[in-house]
Amino acid sequence: MKTLWNKYAKVLVNYSLRIKKGEILQISSSHLAEKLVLEVYRETLKAGGHPVTNISLNGMERIFYEEASDEQLKYVNPIKKLMVENYDAFLNIIAPFNMKETQSINPSKKRITSEASTEIKKLFMQRTAAGKLKWSLCQFPTDTAAQESSMASSEYLDFVAGACFLFDDDPVKKWNEVHDRQEIIIDFLKKRETMKFKSNDVDITFSYKNRKWINSDGTHNMPSGEVFTTPVEDSINGKIRFSYPGIFMGQEIEDITLEVKNGEVIKWKAKKGQDLLDQVFEIPGTRHFGEAAIGTNYGIQKFTKNMLFDEKIGGTIHMAVGAAYPETGGTNESSIHWDLLANMKDGGEIYADNDLIYKDGKFII
Repeated sequence: MKTLWNKYAKVLVNYSLRIKKGEILQISSSHLAEKLVLEVYRETLKAGGHPVTNISLNGMERIFYEEASDEQLKYVNPIKKLMVENYDAFLNIIAPFNMKETQSINPSKKRITSEASTEIKKLFMQRTAAGKLKWSLCQFPTDTAAQESSMASSEYLDFVAGACFLFDDDPVKKWNEVHDRQEIIIDFLKKRETMKFKSNDVDITFSYKNRKWINSDGTHNMPSGEVFTTPVEDSINGKIRFSYPGIFMGQEIEDITLEVKNGEVIKWKAKKGQDLLDQVFEIPGTRHFGEAAIGTNYGIQKFTKNMLFDEKIGGTIHMAVGAAYPETGGTNESSIHWDLLANMKDGGEIYADNDLIYKDGKFII
């Protein structure tokens, strides 16, 4: 009988990453995800691939930020570049020990480390856009992740498994259905050029002329359920209040409002975390956008402070400041890509070329 972890691994290896004979897969996680890591390792070997593991220990990240000098904060292991240049696939299994481990660390230290990895992140995105590098991100339900989501451990396990269709006899079939449904939306949108997000908190317009809409169907993120693009860089105008907290490197910034003119964030404010927000917008590239997206997964309704799930919530939109995905045609570069989430269920509307296509959190096309 297949275990839950074996079904999860099969979805990741055979659907999300589609590992082929001879391909190298980097599996990164903490030791808390041992059950899933072992099954992914097994399925990769069955597929003829070469699994390589990177397992983190409790407290390692905290020690790094406490003890590292500026030189060490800026250091980028050359092996990481070799991996991005030569590996075929990357899987990151999120399995946290403590969601608040680095919350009290000076944000400037995190910024230094983030900026130092800009070149590698750019290379990663370029290889991904060229179809030469596959990647996926998923969640292992640890106790601390459950606690952060205000759920019991057993409840959170069910939440993660349900979001990934792991209780179905054939989860891959379910994800193929998600793909087909979202492809209809994309076929409609690619015949238009402009979009408007409108609600009590949102009044944003932008062009996506000559940009590509992406069907996020569980290939890169597991779970998934969204369609996204990158707006034309200088076309975004208006104001937007993000009704959900922004989570930046484990720290919450609440009630973020941005004012945008000709694609640039010219004003920003938050009810909580203003100092951190100020530092975010000092990072090169963060005053411009890398993504505009619409969540379509109505099986995920609870906000868990984990954007892997939250940005997929049916009835929400999100916009990301920072790096654009090259495969959409976006050109903005930054060391970060930070998603910010807004509710559209209560009176929210989306227009494409002035035609109403979405109302109260659902497409009407």
